[in-house]
Amino acid sequence: MRVILLQDIEKLGKKHEVKEVSNGHARNFLIPKGLAKPATREALVWLETQKEIEAKKAEEDLKKIQELASAIDDQEIIIPVKVGEQDQLFESVTSQKISEKLKEAGFDLKKSQIELPESIKELGEFPVKIKLDHNLEAEIRLIITKEEEQQ
Repeated sequence: MRVILLQDIEKLGKKHEVKEVSNGHARNFLIPKGLAKPATREALVWLETQKEIEAKKAEEDLKKIQELASAIDDQEIIIPVKVGEQDQLFESVTSQKISEKLKEAGFDLKKSQIELPESIKELGEFPVKIKLDHNLEAEIRLIITKEEEQQ
């Protein structure tokens, strides 16, 4: 029996693929659980429209990510931190802090998207890569400065 998979199924196939399976497997497992539906003419027409809709959605998503990448690229993010007498940092700068600063600047990114091999523990300027969806990357300049004491 030919069926259209409605979601990814391990060892069988990916979502929206048409597969040939045994009648018993289709009728007793795949169709009742909503994992597949019979590949009738109407269902195949539905499948083509679904693929078109998903392609348009992916294209729009890619454009948004590209715009975000170009907006983020070459941004300077300044993080003031408390330092000791020999300019040692009292706190390290982590991807969480960078994410919070980027949110303040209007970029909503998760800390997992910030590629930081290890937390920064010194003053200076550092290049930081941002990983975005669709294998796009951006790079920001992170500047760690002394926090001015307010009196």
